[in-house]
Amino acid sequence: MHAQEAQAGPVIKNYGKVHRISDPDYKTNTSHDFKVVFDVTESPENKEEVNRYIETAARFLNMHAQAGIPVEQLSVAMVIHGSATLNVIDNDAYKKRFGVPNPNEPLIRELLEKGVQLIQCGQSINSRGVDREELIPGVQLSLSAMTALIQLQGDGYQLIKF
Repeated sequence: MHAQEAQAGPVIKNYGKVHRISDPDYKTNTSHDFKVVFDVTESPENKEEVNRYIETAARFLNMHAQAGIPVEQLSVAMVIHGSATLNVIDNDAYKKRFGVPNPNEPLIRELLEKGVQLIQCGQSINSRGVDREELIPGVQLSLSAMTALIQLQGDGYQLIKF
């Protein structure tokens, strides 16, 4: 079998490169509604690097769309807490802290445009000294990561934890 080049798109154009899998043994049910919540707690040490865990949402969307699942059947949420909290602050706030633009901001904006829910833990912003106004517009604030994870799973979202 010859390895194929990973490709982004069709949902998230600039992120989330994945490999197409021809004729898998375990077949993907293309009529299934996929509801997933990613629990993201970690951030890369290099402050100029995109958080690969946040990019997972782009990979999830692109992979399933490339496999023939209609975008309407893909519901994605991401609960952000821990050190990943600083990945969802806007460029100005990020530059003040780290001296460089937030490499995650373009990815986050693209995810938000495609209907991904990004939910930030309120407890984490307070423990990390982040003001609500510093969050990238569209990122939702919750009481806590625990609260958001419980509610989303109660709404039928399947948890993926790294």
